[in-house]
Amino acid sequence: MITSKAKRGNTSMSNATIYINRELSWLDFNKRVLALSKDKTVPLAEQMKFAAIYGSNLDEFFMVRVGSLYDRTLLKNEITDNKTNLTPAQQLAAIMEKTALMQQQCDKYVHRLWESLSEIGYHKIDFEQLSKEDEKFWKRYFQNELFPVLSPQIIDHRHPFPFLRNQEIYLCATLKAKGDAKVSYGIIPIGTQSERVLYLKKEDGVYYGLVEELIYHFAELVFPKGMLQKKCMFRVTRNADIDVQEGMFDQDIDYRQVMSELLKKRRKLAAVRIQFWNHPPQEIQRYLCEKLVLPHQQCISQTSPLDLSLFFRLANRLHNEGHTPLFYPPAKPMPAPYGYDLGQAVQSKDVLIAYPYQAIRPFIQMLMRAAFDPEVISIKMTLYRMARDSQIVQALVSAAENGKEVVAVVELRARFDEQNNIDWSKQLEDAGCTVLYGLEDYKVHSKLTLITRRKEDGYHYTTQIGTGNYNEKTSEQYTDLAYVTTRQEVGEEAAAVFNDLAVERLTANTRNLLVAPLGFKSVLLAEMDREIQKAQEGKPARIIFKNNSLSDKNVIEKIAQASSAGVRIDMIIRGICCMRVGVPGLTENVHVRSIVGRYLEHSRIYCFGEGDDLRVYIASGDFLTRNTERRVEVGIKIPDRVLAYKLRGLLELELSDNVNACEMMPDGSYAKVKAQPGEPRVDSQMELYNYFKDGFELDKKLLTNSVELPAQHQPQNMEKPQLKPDRAARKVVVKVKVTAKPRRRK
Repeated sequence: MITSKAKRGNTSMSNATIYINRELSWLDFNKRVLALSKDKTVPLAEQMKFAAIYGSNLDEFFMVRVGSLYDRTLLKNEITDNKTNLTPAQQLAAIMEKTALMQQQCDKYVHRLWESLSEIGYHKIDFEQLSKEDEKFWKRYFQNELFPVLSPQIIDHRHPFPFLRNQEIYLCATLKAKGDAKVSYGIIPIGTQSERVLYLKKEDGVYYGLVEELIYHFAELVFPKGMLQKKCMFRVTRNADIDVQEGMFDQDIDYRQVMSELLKKRRKLAAVRIQFWNHPPQEIQRYLCEKLVLPHQQCISQTSPLDLSLFFRLANRLHNEGHTPLFYPPAKPMPAPYGYDLGQAVQSKDVLIAYPYQAIRPFIQMLMRAAFDPEVISIKMTLYRMARDSQIVQALVSAAENGKEVVAVVELRARFDEQNNIDWSKQLEDAGCTVLYGLEDYKVHSKLTLITRRKEDGYHYTTQIGTGNYNEKTSEQYTDLAYVTTRQEVGEEAAAVFNDLAVERLTANTRNLLVAPLGFKSVLLAEMDREIQKAQEGKPARIIFKNNSLSDKNVIEKIAQASSAGVRIDMIIRGICCMRVGVPGLTENVHVRSIVGRYLEHSRIYCFGEGDDLRVYIASGDFLTRNTERRVEVGIKIPDRVLAYKLRGLLELELSDNVNACEMMPDGSYAKVKAQPGEPRVDSQMELYNYFKDGFELDKKLLTNSVELPAQHQPQNMEKPQLKPDRAARKVVVKVKVTAKPRRRK
């Protein structure tokens, strides 16, 4: 049972001083992303990408989290946040206040990016400050290239207010002809018919302009002469928090069809934000808020572009024109030696693969070999997010076509990947795979693969448990872990998990696997109790967590209890952290850091104890309530001691990072961790290339047993990672038992 009192000082664990609101914590995370767009240690093109990522993150936040909160404000009985007791309306007010402050920072950082680009010969066009010659040039361009594809609309008593599409940029103008008593409105959709960024080469460099700013400049030419009075550009963000239950009105309807219909509905949900560009007229703001039924408080005025994804386009342009110094040094996943067979290697010992440092190709090749292996009778996988051109799905299709039983648990509710998963589920079914859609009330978020072989002495299993999706693209961008084993007891429990999913039942009893929602949080809470007991007995006690987010109240209370008992707790949490550090008597022994850098930190590691008493788990789930209570997650306690210590060493290396890390302060804010005078820089994300350098061990004795693949599926050699030397980097020695030591990059 979760204890509600701290043992020191008898202070209530529910004391609001240890809690941070989930939504505000997320905004703090995105603020750390935004900060990288002005970080001079980050190459310019990468700064631009971080600005674009910040904008994309914020769009999704408003579509999902703010959309959900806005819906709740419409209910009479508002449910408050269970940690900070804020109502949805109070949370919305705090969100908008914080977002407005962040927008001011964003505007400044974007202006600096324009200046930095100008210094290297890329000049942003200000259409309000054109020379006469340039004015004529761009006017001709507007009339010949843009005007013919524009679709302006006048709104009056004969023309109703149009539907405004989510995340599309519009121009709104007030119109009044001479002698008219009333003002009417005009709207110009600035769609995707033309390129967003326009380029013009001159002797002194490349000039680029935004198509929406060009249309804004010449908007008078769109409407009858003399009618346009005032104008502004805006962008609407709509709620995208669809509810699958709404669509399950007929039990005979196909679930995939329900999802397709709900995706159409998402495009028409209520507006939750309006962005205005460059000091919009108040009458236009009032008019749009009235038509969209949106409070004025949920409007943001900005001088930076309404859609920051343009920085991705600019970065691509720089890349295509050979400006490689403006990007991170090239680095590719380390390939396995030619002839390496993961399926054979795991027969002799467990294997741990760390992305993006090691290539995903050996895993894909293992699946493909299984598809052609006569001993293999079935392959089962849970699929949450897949690449658009997924080799993993193709391997499953090949297995089904070769007569194997293939079971794919496809989660159609993977937010914003629903259509992609719908398409893949159709292809899998067409190939003869059995496609399951998981449980009605629980998303299947686990990363689990089971390959079953029939041999003379019975069934043999190869099991893979991961922290990240089966996605070739993100495996080169996200830090994730994949544990592969042929331990029979693990395979038997994985088979039970798939059987439970097939009959829509939750897995309750496992000894080796963590399976949420029934056997995930409870196991990890028990492990924390064990460390609390050790601390109370005067023995060394230690807990280290690495995950994406922490919001589960039960877990927060247990961490505070452990801290009060004297347990040292280090948490590496990239995003949301609803727990405040340094609260006297409660969280004095809790230390939180966030690593935001070149790669997106995504692996989940739960580490307890020291030395011979070390216990290490990896899992697909975070300490968010949705993961612990409302999703099917799968993890495992790492039984291989060498690999357990290897993971502990990874955590120690990240705790020494002074390049990408920010540390939480007692007030809940984050401060950048910087190397002290004379202290070498430690970039854990790059050091891990060396740490996992020897991860794929080639045993030539196993090659004779490898399954021969058709020519089109033969392994391909990949280039080794090309890392430029970092003279400021040091040799990092991780002092943990058994683990290998990272070497200096060469």
